[in-house]
Amino acid sequence: MRIEKLQQVYDVTIKLVHFPLHPETPAAGMALEELFAGRGYDMEAMYQRMKGLMDAEGLAYSRRTHTYNSRLAQELGSWADTQPGGGAIHDALYRAYFVEGVNIGDIDALVKIAASAGLPEEGAREVLASRSFEAQVDADWAKSRAYDVTGVPTFVANGMGVVGAQPYEMLVRLVEKAGAAKRG
Repeated sequence: MRIEKLQQVYDVTIKLVHFPLHPETPAAGMALEELFAGRGYDMEAMYQRMKGLMDAEGLAYSRRTHTYNSRLAQELGSWADTQPGGGAIHDALYRAYFVEGVNIGDIDALVKIAASAGLPEEGAREVLASRSFEAQVDADWAKSRAYDVTGVPTFVANGMGVVGAQPYEMLVRLVEKAGAAKRG
């Protein structure tokens, strides 16, 4: 994938920064038709566009009917990043949300996702119950606002950024312009 290839070629460190995408979404989720009602979106065209982008990246992507509040998933992801092997949570959350249609705002669902990524269930449940990574996600949201992030993914390097699923060549231009050195 593009990011992994970028890390192999350039001396760059990738850090995920969370973004408040539809933070008003209730815990039970919201039908996509309701979310986009009155905005003139063609739901089928939106799906086909995303499906094409995901296919080009070799990522599974299914037709979703709902969106879910991702705040707790972001807190879980922040915690997972502090655990050995915890980076696997990000792929597990992606698969749960975009492929399986799981409500990633539900604590029990998140605990199962954490376990599937090799993280301890009791640790995940404690983090979600105590909200011990709430401040970290708040800081990420503030950073997203400071960078004027308007969509995901957004790639930022040395204060410069590009929004959206970008081709590899665009990411190369971004990191080179930011001064990243090639490896080897």
